[in-house]
Amino acid sequence: MEFISICFISFVFLFSLSMTLFFLGLNFLVYDLVYFFEWEIFSINSTMMVMVLIFDWISLLFMSFVLFISSLVIYYSKDYMSGDLFINRFIMLVLLFVFSMMMMILSPNLISILLGWDGLGLVSYCLVIYYQNVKSYNAGMLTALSNRLGDVALLMSIAWMLNYGSWNFLFYIEFMKGDYQMTIVCAMAILAAMTKSAQIPFSSWLPAAMAAPTPVSALVHSSTLVTAGVYLLIRFSSLFMDTNLGKFLLLISGLTMFMAGLGANFEFDLKKIIALSTLSQLGLMMSILAMGFYKLAFFHLLTHALFKALLFMCAGAIIHNMKNSQDIRDMGSLTIYMPMTISCLNVANLALCGFPFLAGFYSKDMILEMVLISELNLFSVFLFFFSTGLTVSYSFRLFYYSFIMNMHQSSMNILNDNSFVMFKSMFSLLIFAISGGSMLNWMIFPYAPMICLPLSMKLLTLTVCIIGGILGYLISNINFFSFNKSLNYYLFSFFSSSMWFMPPLSTIGVTYYPLSLSFKLFKNLDQGWLEFFGIQQTFKIFMKISSIVQFIQFNNLKIHLTLFVFWMVFLMLLVIMI
Repeated sequence: MEFISICFISFVFLFSLSMTLFFLGLNFLVYDLVYFFEWEIFSINSTMMVMVLIFDWISLLFMSFVLFISSLVIYYSKDYMSGDLFINRFIMLVLLFVFSMMMMILSPNLISILLGWDGLGLVSYCLVIYYQNVKSYNAGMLTALSNRLGDVALLMSIAWMLNYGSWNFLFYIEFMKGDYQMTIVCAMAILAAMTKSAQIPFSSWLPAAMAAPTPVSALVHSSTLVTAGVYLLIRFSSLFMDTNLGKFLLLISGLTMFMAGLGANFEFDLKKIIALSTLSQLGLMMSILAMGFYKLAFFHLLTHALFKALLFMCAGAIIHNMKNSQDIRDMGSLTIYMPMTISCLNVANLALCGFPFLAGFYSKDMILEMVLISELNLFSVFLFFFSTGLTVSYSFRLFYYSFIMNMHQSSMNILNDNSFVMFKSMFSLLIFAISGGSMLNWMIFPYAPMICLPLSMKLLTLTVCIIGGILGYLISNINFFSFNKSLNYYLFSFFSSSMWFMPPLSTIGVTYYPLSLSFKLFKNLDQGWLEFFGIQQTFKIFMKISSIVQFIQFNNLKIHLTLFVFWMVFLMLLVIMI
């Protein structure tokens, strides 16, 4: 009963705190309030150590969403992790994770942001290696070391902020805009956000982190760890707007969005498909943020957190019932056996595609229309719209494999929808995945944004989605393509599914040459010529001299006595001279 109590207590506490912060955030949004709380930790003479917290509508709304999803994930874990002997440790790790995230959200100060940032990295490593095997360990190391680069970038930005009076960067952003030192701080913050939000070339850790338990994936890869980078850049957004840094971020995030969408169409691991879709949506958030629309990026961040957490929860329920198989080719006709779970999965999938009037529609449609109305080059527009088509394509591919395809499970299976605890969590998120987009749209944008476009451009988003969905369905349908056409394009499919060779480049590509060079230096210098001409040779020379001296001393008394006399004469002369 102990693990039930800790799950239930955590759920009640986080859920009630989430609701409180949500209504508080609404109040702050309506009255346009910003509160700074300063806590003086200690004061020595004229030096004060002060902890600053910022409360505005962005931090309060984001925190309420993080706590809401965390509470449902912990409640979901009560059933999902029921067979785990150490569930208390698991829940404590999740709570630590949430606390680190809150620390990061509420900080206008680079030092306290670093505390939350490092806490996220450390606890995520502990959660990724939770199932202790070699695959989890490798994934954990890749995750931790990729994120360490971002930590170093944050440390360097802290060092550059020493040129100003304090580390509260929010006080300097508007005042010091254009200053080269502030530009360097902004560049370091962008690098840190790129590692945490898994943009190219740091993308390989996100699919690898799927080694963690599914509730962790629902929390980490929807609303917390990966969105920390986006949130940090929302705070820094006014610095890189209309600068070369912003253009660079737009290119990188657009390519990330394209690469992840392409890779998900060739992937067969259920959790990796959802992870790649997260990567694609992160690219979308970062690219619209690079264009200067921080409210739109924040809006999509919140709506995405809702349906992505639901998608992971449904995936966890399916994996549980399929005897821990994550391959989508083993699925098929699941709607007969698990109607509620598959319904939730497909609602979340449609929200991800931007199906009209679901959560994702309001943010994605507005983002794509703002892209069309902005002064943007053709390549960037192509990346935006082609990636949207790819998103719908892999979503309908997943729909085909789970809904329509013939069943590939054994006739004696345990597929069922009996887990009432899991379903309650999923149903709570389902309501928000349907209505959350319109609710947030009315809140964040109280007036209807007027985007005036020709009819062809207005319908472009819908057309791209329909074409992507049809292609995704037709390519997956093996009745149409009984001969596997992808074998004709084996090299292209291998290149796409391996995320443009990023995992090998991030691991062996980074370590192979330095390690092989160090091995050669060690073998040829340390253990080779330096050893021969250095210590060993000196040792041999001293041994030779000492053996000659020893031979003289032991075998010739006259020489020994003569040397003794000379030594005494030398000592006497030395004494006389002094």
